[in-house]
Amino acid sequence: MNPRLPACIGPHRCGPDQPLLLIAGPCVIESEDLCLRIADRLKALAARLPVQVVFKASYDKANRTSGSSFRGPGLDEGLAVLEKVRAVTGLPVTTDVHLPEQATAAGGVCDMLQVPAFLCRQTDLLLAAAATGKAVNVKKGQFVAPADMKHVVAKLLAGGCRDVLLCERGTFFGYGRLVNDFTGLPLMRALGVPVIFDATHSVQQPASLGEATGGDRDLVEPLARAAAAVGIDGLFFETHPDPDRSPSDGPTMVPLDALPAVVERVLRIHEARLGRGRP
Repeated sequence: MNPRLPACIGPHRCGPDQPLLLIAGPCVIESEDLCLRIADRLKALAARLPVQVVFKASYDKANRTSGSSFRGPGLDEGLAVLEKVRAVTGLPVTTDVHLPEQATAAGGVCDMLQVPAFLCRQTDLLLAAAATGKAVNVKKGQFVAPADMKHVVAKLLAGGCRDVLLCERGTFFGYGRLVNDFTGLPLMRALGVPVIFDATHSVQQPASLGEATGGDRDLVEPLARAAAAVGIDGLFFETHPDPDRSPSDGPTMVPLDALPAVVERVLRIHEARLGRGRP
């Protein structure tokens, strides 16, 4: 079995010759109201720009630096919020799963499941996600070579998943720092799957705030531009109306008011690489 190009995420098609996929939303579900506010803005963005939007938010941040950090509302309440977002806005939704036993419930609501970077080699989790029949987006581990993601793709295909996506989010470069190897983008695309560039997690500085992860959101757009120039099928941005008040990943999130202009500028590079006119 070969992966399907383009990959199908609800009504969207992600891959060569398809509109850019934009996966965006808050890091963690704080409230139903906040998620709906952000989703409404993302829906308006999709109506104005040539992008396909998937709303992302986590019901549980299971890998926080500190055990006392806010993790989210949990599986049942979180999935209810995502189901409401999907019903009200019509946007496809995605969330990350950390345990194999979470996959069935998450797959019953979400159009795509996300496998976190630290868990990208967990065979049982990958197979459980594949068994849902939904698209699966796997973040490349910070410790994994791009070419070695072929094993992740093979596991998902063996589990029956054909709508496979891979996501670049930086590689460990010593302690507390990530870098992006942009040669990895064409290497992973050569595996026959769409590749997403996670611009916000790529600028993280792990555990740099003591009991929390820091980062530099000013670097988000430059890295997204570079990825668009090299060649990608989608972008991942975490966004929030007031990132500095977000309980998770605030230092790297794009302010919601700034996101449309950032996406538009990156799109110009994406369209120029494809030889298309300015959007």
